[in-house]
Amino acid sequence: MTEQEKMQAGRLYNALDPEIRKLQWGAKALIQEYNQTGPDEGEKRQAILKSLLGTAGPRALIEPDFRCDFGFNIHILGRAIIHFNCVMLDSAPITIGVDAFIGPGCCLACTTYPVSATERNAGLAYARPITIGESVWIGAGCTVLGGITIGAGSVIGAGSVVVSDIPEGVVAAGNPCRVLRLVSDREGLPCL
Repeated sequence: MTEQEKMQAGRLYNALDPEIRKLQWGAKALIQEYNQTGPDEGEKRQAILKSLLGTAGPRALIEPDFRCDFGFNIHILGRAIIHFNCVMLDSAPITIGVDAFIGPGCCLACTTYPVSATERNAGLAYARPITIGESVWIGAGCTVLGGITIGAGSVIGAGSVVVSDIPEGVVAAGNPCRVLRLVSDREGLPCL
């Protein structure tokens, strides 16, 4: 089994493997090109996203500066807005539902490392998927760890660290992120 196959299967893999690094370098070239586009170059941005990402919905909007490890593990299923300075460590699939909104400065981190310093220092890592449901709003500066699902229609407050699944239709915030209350369709701003 190759290191990429181990990564995709969620098994311990060598993140320093030459083939893994080669895939990352290819993504970095496209990311650099994307981040140098101007605000009036929407068609060019969409073309780069189609080359970089596993799935790029036609109305997906990612504001530069954007970073990811591989790109092919990112699946934006439809219209979604991802603000600037977003980092996606996509060693496992990151699925972003239709009408999701991800605020500036967020990090979606599928990659995690062993507690053992010996294993970490050898470059070993694990990959866990992240699923963001439809119409989810993730506030500015949030971190979502691997293995997490955020249910449809939920709101994650700014600065939160999401370390466990969040159900559908709730407002959640904090470090660690926890459910505060249900979302009401009748409420206006502010939501927290």
